[in-house]
Amino acid sequence: MTSQAADDRPEPVGSTRRSKITPEREQEFFDAVLEQLRECGYDSVTMEGIAASTRCSKSTLYRQWKTKPQFVAAALRSHRRTRCIDTGSLADDLREAARAAGELSGRDTQLLQALAHAAPQDPELQRALREALIEPEIAALKEIIRRGVERGEVPADHPALEYIPAQMFGVLRVRPVLEGEWADPDYLVRFVEAAVLPALGLR
Repeated sequence: MTSQAADDRPEPVGSTRRSKITPEREQEFFDAVLEQLRECGYDSVTMEGIAASTRCSKSTLYRQWKTKPQFVAAALRSHRRTRCIDTGSLADDLREAARAAGELSGRDTQLLQALAHAAPQDPELQRALREALIEPEIAALKEIIRRGVERGEVPADHPALEYIPAQMFGVLRVRPVLEGEWADPDYLVRFVEAAVLPALGLR
């Protein structure tokens, strides 16, 4: 066995050795993982494929992340973002939240679809998916609702409030299935105006 072949083998799981890579290089790896997930699905993503597309050795990736689920989970967490929307109006906040979600709907929905079967089988992967794509959006919507309640635009016990996150996530996931198109900003804003605002008694 050549030294190069030995270098390509994954290290034992208990190994603590890690590669020294820059944050920029690490993000390049993560971007490659997410792009392959969107294009090919979870099962088609391999350490070998990422190594080839980023021009590094497999050993570099294995030293850093050990397994594919760990690598994908790390890539998802790097994708986490926070969103702050505050127009001073609950109706306008919901419109802006819909518009912002629509701008990313294709890319995010692709990730959700790519991981739909794998995530339930791996707790770490499932946690990373929630932390990256689901919890920030739910937190942003809850903050929008909280401010609307505080301003007196809608009562705190309004029965429709608890369903807003499910409505928003539901239409993002379902439109590609029903119509073969992503839920783009225009579609989501129209959905909010036709279904969400009337349910809250807002114009």
